[in-house]
Amino acid sequence: MKKLKLTLSFLLITLSVAIFTLLSWILESGQLSLSALEPSVLLNPPSISQIQIAQEASPRQIRVQDAWKFVYQKLPDFPLANNYISKETGKVDPNNTLVARLIRYHVFVKGRPPNYRFDWKLSLADYLGVTADYLVESVYPGNDVLRSNPLEGDRAAILGLNRSQRDALVQALVDVFTGDLGSSDPKTPAGGKPEGRSNSPTIPQSQPGDAKLLAP
Repeated sequence: MKKLKLTLSFLLITLSVAIFTLLSWILESGQLSLSALEPSVLLNPPSISQIQIAQEASPRQIRVQDAWKFVYQKLPDFPLANNYISKETGKVDPNNTLVARLIRYHVFVKGRPPNYRFDWKLSLADYLGVTADYLVESVYPGNDVLRSNPLEGDRAAILGLNRSQRDALVQALVDVFTGDLGSSDPKTPAGGKPEGRSNSPTIPQSQPGDAKLLAP
């Protein structure tokens, strides 16, 4: 009787070891098969077309210092006012434009967000002298790098715009900072001047019917 019990115990132990070994082998083989698949996945990066689609789906980001180029692309007749002489080089700095200074004033001096029409209208109101935050010469963009402060010239340029032109400027600024940059990048030839525009800070000439645009 004791021999029978010992024999049964031995058989149960042997069977248990065999089942445990079999389960271990199944689990290990499953892990190996999964790990064998992982390198193949890692070695297949997204295709170029997939990357391009992802880039097109996300809004394009631009630097604040480059935004003025896209504004002039949208408003090719807007005055450059970029005939001021640099303190560092002693030459005219063609990249120090009216729109570039307006953007720096709006973003860095006043700390206003660049993607809302209302905030841009507040900055234009500063130039027009109808807000409590009047322009301060000592902190106006360009005062630290140009031989002459462009503040008064810039104010005159903004004052010379009619309501329609100011609205177009505000819309162009909002479009640029919200990702609507147009179909192509602005072309800047040697010397830094946008094509087809003069260095002269001339004010856009009024057109027939502009007076109606000033009516409330």
